[in-house]
Amino acid sequence: MLSELSAFLVAAKRSTYASASDDASVTPALTGSRQLEYRAGRFLYRDVHFGTTRFAGQETVALDGRVIWSMVYGGGIAPDVTDAAMIAIIQSCLRQALYIVEPARPFRGPRTLGSGALHYSDDSEGDLASFRGTERVTRNGAVVYRLEYCGGLIR
Repeated sequence: MLSELSAFLVAAKRSTYASASDDASVTPALTGSRQLEYRAGRFLYRDVHFGTTRFAGQETVALDGRVIWSMVYGGGIAPDVTDAAMIAIIQSCLRQALYIVEPARPFRGPRTLGSGALHYSDDSEGDLASFRGTERVTRNGAVVYRLEYCGGLIR
């Protein structure tokens, strides 16, 4: 079951935020939030978050209508990064990283990814059943984005 869940998460993450399209957006259940959804077979992925440059959210996966997995996250772009063009570049770097999410670690992006002056890294521990981690983007060595996350199977 874990390998099926992992494969579904990879497809869901590639089809939602990482896709850079609004195709996965649905009317949010919570006022002021953004909600993305992806469905395949008996699985439903839902990502509900508040904010754009500083944000908090939760991803869930339901199997036959019952939530079996969840991840909570919070963080965002460093407060001293205010240039709209730089924010867009950082968000593009994140989408690239999240698009190449790995089935062995389907939480965020790969362990490392270089993109010009920007560098993405994800440091996590645990597995699909129980995990936590920190995702960062640095620009010329300075942290311009940081996100903390944790989650696992729901019993």
